[in-house]
Amino acid sequence: MAAERTLYAKEDRRRRGERVDFLFLLLVLLLLIIGLTMLYSASYAQSEYDTHYEISTKYLQKQGVCAAIGLVAMYFFSRIPAHFWRRWAWILYAVSIILLLSVLVIGQEVNGARRWINIAGIQFQPSEIAKFTMIVLFARLTVSFGPETKKFRYGVLGFSGALLGILIPLALEKHLSAFMLMGMVAVVMMFVAGTGKQWLLAGAGAAVLFVLIYITFMGYAGDRVTAWLHPEKDPGDTGYQILQSLYAIGSGGLFGLGYGKSKQKYLYLPFQYNDYIFAVVCEELGLVGALLIIAVFAVTILRGYWIALHASDRFSTVLACGLVTLIAVQTILNLGVVTNLLPSTGIALPFFSYGGTALAVNLGEMGIVLSISRQRNQTKKQEVFL
Repeated sequence: MAAERTLYAKEDRRRRGERVDFLFLLLVLLLLIIGLTMLYSASYAQSEYDTHYEISTKYLQKQGVCAAIGLVAMYFFSRIPAHFWRRWAWILYAVSIILLLSVLVIGQEVNGARRWINIAGIQFQPSEIAKFTMIVLFARLTVSFGPETKKFRYGVLGFSGALLGILIPLALEKHLSAFMLMGMVAVVMMFVAGTGKQWLLAGAGAAVLFVLIYITFMGYAGDRVTAWLHPEKDPGDTGYQILQSLYAIGSGGLFGLGYGKSKQKYLYLPFQYNDYIFAVVCEELGLVGALLIIAVFAVTILRGYWIALHASDRFSTVLACGLVTLIAVQTILNLGVVTNLLPSTGIALPFFSYGGTALAVNLGEMGIVLSISRQRNQTKKQEVFL
């Protein structure tokens, strides 16, 4: 009987440990399905043009393969305890830096930017992996520093040193969008970790100053700001993309032109299947459809933060918070650019924009959040500071 009771107890613990947050899973899958559906609509004109009207699903096929890889990763990562990543944090961080530096030597140029690496026929963007490894390392450092996080030596210098290891290669690549994104996520994670507010405010001020200096000395970045403020002054060049995006949004009206009926995607709007895919969403689904999709993003992000708050330990809380913040910041920045509330940053819309590496990594990251959600009802264990 004792052996039987032990068996039942183990089985009960196994069942409880396997419960993922179904609502979060459903929301992620919903975003993926809507994203792939809109990607097909936004990209088929470009696909037919690229293939001389032979294939209309060129981009959807590639994105579908990466989505399948991402879903497999999401499943397996949801089965792996979150603390697995804690043990590998430094190794993953070192590999990311090596890959980022490799871009400067063997990187491939796409659309005027050298940010990709091709290994054995597989092309990927190291910066997408670096975003993930930075979040894992910050979560690890939060636990390692413990209460000392409030001190300048640990809460500022410790985190900043780790962040610079990623930001310096990105600056050398002139990858401003990833640079800004990772800086913003880092600030949020430092706040959650317990870094003093006075240091965060000082750091934010220094970051703004750095961006201003960067824009001043990097001509292409300054052009983006000028195009943002006055796109009408150069409608045929620097302001063209923004104006076409606004035309698409305005054409959609309240209920849109209907799925597949966008006019701007017929090679009028550049990168209509990538950074500016939400403009096509607005044109085809209208204000109502766009707001519904934004609502799905908002609920997904809020549910992710709920999972982080109910995690079983500090490492899992900070890790989940960082991963969800990454999705949140990307979404906010992309929507701001498409609607011309922010200058162009080159940041894609998660689950929607074309980009295999980003999609696969994002789905894998959501798998880690699901893994953390399995433990939300378990008793918090005493942490071991390494």
